[in-house]
Amino acid sequence: MPGLIGKKIGMTSVFSVEGKNLPCTVIEVGPCVVTQIKTVENDGYEAVQLGFVEKNDKHTNKAEAGHFKKAGVAPQRNLVEFKGFDFEVKSGDAITADKVFAEKDFVDVIGTSKGKGFQGVVKRHGFGGVGQSTHGQHNRLRAPGSIGASSYPSKVVKGMRMAGRTGGDCVTVQNLQVIKVIPEHNLVLVKGSVPGAKGSIVLIEK
Repeated sequence: MPGLIGKKIGMTSVFSVEGKNLPCTVIEVGPCVVTQIKTVENDGYEAVQLGFVEKNDKHTNKAEAGHFKKAGVAPQRNLVEFKGFDFEVKSGDAITADKVFAEKDFVDVIGTSKGKGFQGVVKRHGFGGVGQSTHGQHNRLRAPGSIGASSYPSKVVKGMRMAGRTGGDCVTVQNLQVIKVIPEHNLVLVKGSVPGAKGSIVLIEK
């Protein structure tokens, strides 16, 4: 699906025509430069490779520098491939948000969720806790309880929900409505929240 690379700015709220207060996320989308056009003849599939956020030459290795020089663009920090653009694109073109998205479009937003470190089962998996707070219970309210039988199979089965590192996963939020597009500032306002911290890179697909 066609899309662009963006950066999460933060959250705000706007009023709709009906007077409803809508929570929305502000995303700086593009401009993304076309760094490569992949074809069936050369690559076996069709796609458009886009770059976002320029980086210094000293942070670019020789292979990357040759790739960007061939496209005629400055070195880019983020590279992502998209398919299905309904307009013609060429290497070196800059694609802005208003070329791809419009108000009332529905989009999917892909990002990396916030890392929360090592967490227990209540926060990580939503366990309710076991036991009661009375009758001699001391510190078992947030414990996971039994993790398997002792006789058979005499082991903890794979996939058992237990405590561990939480967050930092690739998360896709589907069917978010575009509330407003501000082309002069390359901003897109989508209804609801999107994964990731402020300043993190997200992908927006139609």
